Amino acid sequence: MSIPDYQTMMRPDLLAFSQGAKNVKEALPTVIKQLGLSQEDAEKLLPSGKKTFLSDRAHWARTYMSKAGLIQTVKRNHHEITTTGLAFLASHPDKINYKSLTEFESFNKWVSASEQESLGSKGTSASEFTTLALPADKTPEDQIASSFSEIESVLADEIIEAVLSLSPARFERLVVDLLLAMGYGGGELERGLQTSLSGDGGIDGVINEDELGLDAVYIQAKRYAPENKVGRPALNAFVGSLTGEGANKGVFVTTSDFSREAREYVSRVQQRIVLINGDRLARLMISHEVGVRARKHYVLRSVDEDYFSDT
Repeated sequence: MSIPDYQTMMRPDLLAFSQGAKNVKEALPTVIKQLGLSQEDAEKLLPSGKKTFLSDRAHWARTYMSKAGLIQTVKRNHHEITTTGLAFLASHPDKINYKSLTEFESFNKWVSASEQESLGSKGTSASEFTTLALPADKTPEDQIASSFSEIESVLADEIIEAVLSLSPARFERLVVDLLLAMGYGGGELERGLQTSLSGDGGIDGVINEDELGLDAVYIQAKRYAPENKVGRPALNAFVGSLTGEGANKGVFVTTSDFSREAREYVSRVQQRIVLINGDRLARLMISHEVGVRARKHYVLRSVDEDYFSDT
């Protein structure tokens, strides 16, 4: 038989987590048993040759159910079914699919955000995207952009999960690496300095924008859990550190987010400070290929009108 699509895998996947599986790898035996797959089917590889169809689709099933609040991430590569997930499993004895997940507002918001990110639209309703079929009002190109954005949104979540597993020192190095990759300091490694963890005066890194070090960007990096927002006191301390260094440029990076008071405070200070929250950090890492690698390239081609012109 052919490998079932990821929607077919949702209920077996959730069942596996209800029975104690901690990740997709541990869930696969239950999925295989529930769907009656042969060993040959279970071992079929994607065209890349690095991952099985089964693992890839089970992973997406777990991701979608996580966005609906049926599964929660305890720590990196360790997931647990929620009380909502247990109740949903019991109330859906036959199947769980994409459409059934739209019962949850958290899932709808995530889908809507993905659509808005890719199309620049506002007010997009997740109910418009409840099947895998191409919506009648969307061109194939729009659908590609939407799918790409959805993949990138999931990747951003996975990046933050990976970043939170780093040590504070390694996270500070990551931030310096990212700014260098973005072109600060001319992209030269010797211009990116990571300060000592002790006695750094609230400064975690420095990027010299010119060879003589006459102009520098000072960095503060906070590796916080998503629910722990950076407040005004932390920004006030950072401004004090910049003042002490006679600096007027700073970048404050966190894996979580900033409170409204913190953002308002930064907009009023004399120094120019850029705030980078977890989502923006992940997307900058994707854009500048820091901590990620390209898995597959697709080329979208169109007719070269100049080539076919008579002039």
